[in-house]
Amino acid sequence: MAARGPGAGPSRNVEIKARVADPAALERRVAAMADRGPETLAQTDTFFRVPGGRLKLRERAGAPAELIFYRRPDTPDPALSRFHRVAVADGRALRALLGRALGAAGRVSKRRVVYHVGRTRVHLDDVRGLGHFMELEVVLAPRETPAAGAREARRLMRTLGIAGDALVAEAYVDLLGAAAPPRRRPLTGA
Repeated sequence: MAARGPGAGPSRNVEIKARVADPAALERRVAAMADRGPETLAQTDTFFRVPGGRLKLRERAGAPAELIFYRRPDTPDPALSRFHRVAVADGRALRALLGRALGAAGRVSKRRVVYHVGRTRVHLDDVRGLGHFMELEVVLAPRETPAAGAREARRLMRTLGIAGDALVAEAYVDLLGAAAPPRRRPLTGA
């Protein structure tokens, strides 16, 4: 997600997410096409309960934390994402404050390798507890339609050999929540 200046409207891109069966083979294909990269990042995203959209605090070693709010439909198809983000000087303190104020909805830890193919950011993610995924984020120009970004995402999917049945609709935090064992209720009674 690219940052924009203060007071600017939301940033926009078109995104897809897919499960990856052979991450090494996919990375070779992406590297052969890339204009820039790889950049390897260790990220932890803490999600907070909000009535609409998603709010997360992203923390990385050696970099300022970022508070990111975004809206994107849960669909496997290429979809428009609108987001705002701001740098945060004290991520730990903000995480504690938002946890008390809003409640944490979950935490996602991942190793992310980022490549750039033209205007598209390609994320190769190893998500703790879930496995390997790829995300495409096609950055939209200010007046560009989401349909143009979706065409670009589909073209890259074909070039990279990403099949439609590998696409994922949900956010990582939701997938982790679905994979978690149910909480045990204490036994009550006489």
